[in-house]
Amino acid sequence: MQRNRARAPSPRRRHAPARPGRNPVGLPPGRPVSRRYPDGVSDPTPPDDPRHPHDPAGADGARDSGGPAGRAAETGPRPRRIAVAAALTLLQGIVIAALGVIMLVLVFTGTPDNAVQALTGGVTVLLLALFPLLAGRGLWLLRRWSRGPSVIVQLLALPTAWQLWGMEGVWQASAPPLAAVALVVLGCLMNSVAAEALGAVPRDA
Repeated sequence: MQRNRARAPSPRRRHAPARPGRNPVGLPPGRPVSRRYPDGVSDPTPPDDPRHPHDPAGADGARDSGGPAGRAAETGPRPRRIAVAAALTLLQGIVIAALGVIMLVLVFTGTPDNAVQALTGGVTVLLLALFPLLAGRGLWLLRRWSRGPSVIVQLLALPTAWQLWGMEGVWQASAPPLAAVALVVLGCLMNSVAAEALGAVPRDA
């Protein structure tokens, strides 16, 4: 009997990696070699990768949504009423801050009756100046929270103007401009256009 000799399986040939500028599949020169990916995958780039060509929120989307132009497109144009209210509120904050600085300068250069009380008053006025400054900046940036603080500032400015009117000199002269600015800002903010621009009501309402 002849014994059937078992043939050992021949080792598979491993193709050497293709070198740059060499055609591994024997295509005609000048013909591009197509890239092969697993079944069902046409592009190995993850869909959430910013470089993905088919991702609408990729490189172009990230650039549009993250840059200043993208933010302007989301919030929309700044209405003129909001711009006027923001500028006047910032002006109020600057005037209050200047008043606080003057009070502090007088503490160190003059001879106040009570230096501690004068110093405390100047610091308090500077801290109060932050309120309209932050509110004005928020209005300029169309922040939703900025409408309430700005309205509160104007409601406090009206009785302050009334008290200044009862004084003499420069304080009495500053009462009419203060009251006029407060009324203008309230008129700019207390309307549907400002509420819609700041997101207080839906835009499609």
